[in-house]
Amino acid sequence: MNSMHGKVALITGAGSAEGIGMACARLLAASGAQVAITSTTERINARLRELGGDPHCSFIADLTRESEAQQLVSAVLARYGRIDILINNAGMVQTGIDESDDGPYLHQTTFAQWQRDLDLNLNTCFHVTRAVVPGMLSQRYGRIVNIASVTGPLVTVPGSAGYSAAKAGMVGLTRALAHEVAAHNIMVNAVAPGWIATPSSFGAELAAGEFTPVGRPGTADEIAQVVQFLASEGCSYLTGQMIVVDGGNALQEYKGPKELYY
Repeated sequence: MNSMHGKVALITGAGSAEGIGMACARLLAASGAQVAITSTTERINARLRELGGDPHCSFIADLTRESEAQQLVSAVLARYGRIDILINNAGMVQTGIDESDDGPYLHQTTFAQWQRDLDLNLNTCFHVTRAVVPGMLSQRYGRIVNIASVTGPLVTVPGSAGYSAAKAGMVGLTRALAHEVAAHNIMVNAVAPGWIATPSSFGAELAAGEFTPVGRPGTADEIAQVVQFLASEGCSYLTGQMIVVDGGNALQEYKGPKELYY
């Protein structure tokens, strides 16, 4: 069911060796897909070497810019002739780009920072998806997986209004597009990770993962396992959904130390 031989996958936000994007790239490549990976810096070329090089490929692109997203998709199509799978993972931070440091709360956030959060976490998805969908419609096949978050659609923390709005928007985009393209055998779904241990995780985030029902943060590889199914031919009657992968954290009302309640 999860064999991807003959399929071409484009995965954004794959610059970190231990991040979700690269975990997806490794798993899809191992399943037989030809994988195109992208990030904003030259470190993506090191990730390509980890995949073994040809038939895979890497590109440097700033996907907050519509023109670069279109150029990326055109380059992948020129190389492979098709894109069967799109994993929209780019977001949260952008390596090599200086970020402004506005206040933590909504009333302290400038419009420029608000726009930056939307550009980074929602518009990247929009730009690439819009460029990929016409080809999928022509071939009457596609799998699109958007890496959203539980932050925004389900929960939030103070100081994350822009990020929360963007990720909630990504789920709305997922549902709307899924409705539009379902009759063309294109399945569009979102994955909403909870506390996941990656190089960008803060200590407080890793500590919070210890209080999930599973008792630990998740891993990038565990997210990739879910993505693999959603990107496979076997995912043929599941679309417009948000799959929560959070160790059961959203189930529990009390999220503190067990000894203080249970």
